[in-house]
Amino acid sequence: MTNEAKLYEHTLALLQERGVTPEAIGELVMFLQAKFIPSLTLEVATQNALIVLKKREVQNAVMTGIALDKAAEANKLEQPLQSIIAEDEGLYGVDEILAFAIVNVYGSIGFTNYGYIDRVKPGILAKLNAHEPGIIHTFLDDIVGAIAAAAASRLAHAHPELEDDNY
Repeated sequence: MTNEAKLYEHTLALLQERGVTPEAIGELVMFLQAKFIPSLTLEVATQNALIVLKKREVQNAVMTGIALDKAAEANKLEQPLQSIIAEDEGLYGVDEILAFAIVNVYGSIGFTNYGYIDRVKPGILAKLNAHEPGIIHTFLDDIVGAIAAAAASRLAHAHPELEDDNY
């Protein structure tokens, strides 16, 4: 197995370990794109999410964000960073900046997709953002939303005629 394939498999395993399946991300892609691509299936949406996850910068963001969430769960960060991440403070913003590295892969539409999905938090994002005691997903909820936004943007680029009003 190549190093590239190992990183991809590792990234998928990390997400799975934290309760995030490719299909759950695919459901978010459906949420974002079904209105614009009526023929979109969960299988195609999930496949696009998996393609996004093959990008090295996406894998790096997933590994970094999950490592920080795990460190915070284990109370291994210095104060005040430990409290900031553990409490998912609204003004922290570094979690969103990490997500921006992912959405930027497919251009400006990724930012609008991400902003919308981050605001409404459908599907798996609601679960990740539930702030259950002892479970920290400060970075993961933004990363998962960003992966879905990037996959939705990838689909939009593949179907530009469906995104614009017919003139």
